Amino acid sequence: MLSHYYTVKQEGEHEIVIQKSRFIGACRRVESSDEALSFIQQKKKEHASATHNCSAYLTGEHDQIQKANDDGEPSGTAGVPMLEVLKKQQLKDTVVVVTRYFGGIKLGAGGLIRAYGKTVSETLKHVGIVERILMNVVLVEIDYHWVGKVENEVRSSQYPVKQMDYSNQVGIQMYVAPNDHDHFVDWITEMTNGQGQISILGSEYLEKDVHHGSS
Repeated sequence: MLSHYYTVKQEGEHEIVIQKSRFIGACRRVESSDEALSFIQQKKKEHASATHNCSAYLTGEHDQIQKANDDGEPSGTAGVPMLEVLKKQQLKDTVVVVTRYFGGIKLGAGGLIRAYGKTVSETLKHVGIVERILMNVVLVEIDYHWVGKVENEVRSSQYPVKQMDYSNQVGIQMYVAPNDHDHFVDWITEMTNGQGQISILGSEYLEKDVHHGSS
């Protein structure tokens, strides 16, 4: 698993108008080619009367699968520029579709490349990008007489709290970067005079909003 990577925050759409043509960008996070192709087909159905539904996607830990489709636009003027925006912004597991309703004015090859690239850039900016960071989920178990002190310290610390359980003991699940684990253990041990029980439950991605400039 990658220690961190960027992807789109959520599914979304954004529309711009260039020389009377409507360009509607749509994007989504996907985990496979099948998911990407399903999203592309969905958009083609939604916009069956559109002039073009161009698409691009990349999936895989190392972007093993990269596809671009011009859907009738001159070769290389739509899908590839769209894919290049995804790569420039270092996104993974992302599909984009740009639907064009022709407005009567031809843009030329250079104009098309700029239009499709701009649509994707603005769509990504509108939808949002996240950094997914692989973190350990660490469980800290303490007796109730420590809870006031520990909870205050934990909530104001750099370590995000996932959840807190109150049963026989208090269980606090927190996100800790793997390379920060020793420091975290020392911190909890000192705070609880060695009374806290610490265990790693597993690992999962924590998402953090980021702001990439448009290309």
